[in-house]
Amino acid sequence: MTVEVKICGVRTPAILDAAITAGAGFVGLVFFQKSPRNLTLENAQALAAAARGRAKTVAVTVDPDDALIDAVVAEVRPDVLQLHGSETPKRVAAIKVRTGLPVFKAVPVAEVADLAVAARYTDVADTILFDAKAPPGADLPGGNGMRFDWKLLHGVTAPFALSGGLDAGNVAEAIRLSGAGLVDVSSGVETRPARKTPR
Repeated sequence: MTVEVKICGVRTPAILDAAITAGAGFVGLVFFQKSPRNLTLENAQALAAAARGRAKTVAVTVDPDDALIDAVVAEVRPDVLQLHGSETPKRVAAIKVRTGLPVFKAVPVAEVADLAVAARYTDVADTILFDAKAPPGADLPGGNGMRFDWKLLHGVTAPFALSGGLDAGNVAEAIRLSGAGLVDVSSGVETRPARKTPR
């Protein structure tokens, strides 16, 4: 099975090039003001242009309003939208119709009962992104370097991606235990929040 890689929270041309050179098929551009990885539309536009034809760009948003969605789609022209908040299935479907783009929907996981939430999105999202549930009171819904029991995903049949606490030392095990066809890494390739390293 071929496993695809997404490097999320890309902020500079150098890291974009390093991610693509290393084999990433997706790069995540974050549009969430509370995140240290947040980008302006102008900076994201330049990164997306540099990635075009080399890797797919994923615009990562958290409970976005229509104005943000429209601006990101018009100015950045991403290949995929990632919804990482508490968007309802109805909202996910509406965004897909509005933009005509594929959608990744993040579902936070801490225990097996959390997987039931994903079933609500399988008919409206192209890919379910299982991420570690953020701790209570956290400002960020993802990119916190936390992981969950990857074995919980064994047997999931809908297209899904795995995120949460992945790094070079554990990603092979995560793939083996979960069966993920796409892995999404952010803090696992950082020396500190938002500071990614090519090594």
